[in-house]
Amino acid sequence: MRLGWSDADEAFRSELVAFLDEHTPPEAKVRRDFNDGDVSDGVPAWARAWQAKLFDNGWMVPGYPPELGGRNATPTQTMVYLEELARRGVPRSLHFGGYAIVGPSLLEYGNDDQRRLARDAIRGDTVWCVGMSEPGAGSDLAALATRAERHGDVYVVNGQKVWTSYAAFADRCFLYVRTDPTVPKHKGISALILDMDTPGIEVRPLRHITGAADFAEVFLTDVEIPVTNRVGEENDGWRITTGSLAHERGGLWLEGVARAQTAVDDLWALAGRRGLLDDAGVRRTLARAAQRVASLRALGYEGFAGFAQGGSAPQHSYLKLASSELGKELFELGMQLQGPWGAVIDDERGEEQGRWAHSYFVTFASTIAGGTSQIQRNIIATRILGLPRG
Repeated sequence: MRLGWSDADEAFRSELVAFLDEHTPPEAKVRRDFNDGDVSDGVPAWARAWQAKLFDNGWMVPGYPPELGGRNATPTQTMVYLEELARRGVPRSLHFGGYAIVGPSLLEYGNDDQRRLARDAIRGDTVWCVGMSEPGAGSDLAALATRAERHGDVYVVNGQKVWTSYAAFADRCFLYVRTDPTVPKHKGISALILDMDTPGIEVRPLRHITGAADFAEVFLTDVEIPVTNRVGEENDGWRITTGSLAHERGGLWLEGVARAQTAVDDLWALAGRRGLLDDAGVRRTLARAAQRVASLRALGYEGFAGFAQGGSAPQHSYLKLASSELGKELFELGMQLQGPWGAVIDDERGEEQGRWAHSYFVTFASTIAGGTSQIQRNIIATRILGLPRG
């Protein structure tokens, strides 16, 4: 038996590689462990132009039709595409919410007018943020408290969101609110489209450990949103968010596994440069890490096969959890292998310009984005393993 890609898939890969070799901007070739370019002041011009070029040439979301930035690629070809970008460390976008969450949600659940907004979200012409997390709810969307009371043709919204990526410069927000507090928590949620220049919105940027400020708190005080801006039926927001997060997590595992593989390869090189490969403990630790990456990749392929055939992919929750937690271990190991230089993050000092320490800091965010590790453990326990709630 021969496991490999078909001739058609390899031809697809060759076309993609040729496009990337010719058109990838220099700024996107600066490999980072994470696509963590500082967007505190907005999306830079090169990133907007790159996202638009990908869209216009059918390489933004290959599985979509050309009018939505794709080329009707097969699921397997989409896998090839995601792996190739992850291997090179080339980002599609510096604001993932539009193409990864909002666009798919509008296309799947929106009315005709709302579906027309998806093109600009995917191309990057419109920057979206997603209003999910709250101070008292975290990643537990069912516990959200932001209220939307209907008064005729508008909802009046009051509440607070936190850890809202890109809120400081977003054009619109895909906002989750509670429209019925009398029913079980997950049944009283609705999704609304909010223009970020609407009166009553206050955005306060949050600076995180790397120094960037692409998160923000969002305060909503008597914000009026037209009922026509509701996506789907009232109180049907839970179904929308589970669908949108499935789109997000469906590709996160590929990035996580590719990032881990790159880290393992570079850890071997780092250990070799520092003369540490004679240490049996170091070799054993690196071999164990390589084994874990290979196992995660195999599990991802299994989940992808089921997902491509129209089934669910419960593996995605485990892969999201395992790959983000593994990332923390690998970058911390890089700091340990560097010895005293491991804590130095100054770009001009220390081996690899502080790469391992900086990426270790960012791994904490990766255990939150796309669903926290704690939430993933709850999902795995209750929905996959069938364990009772405590």
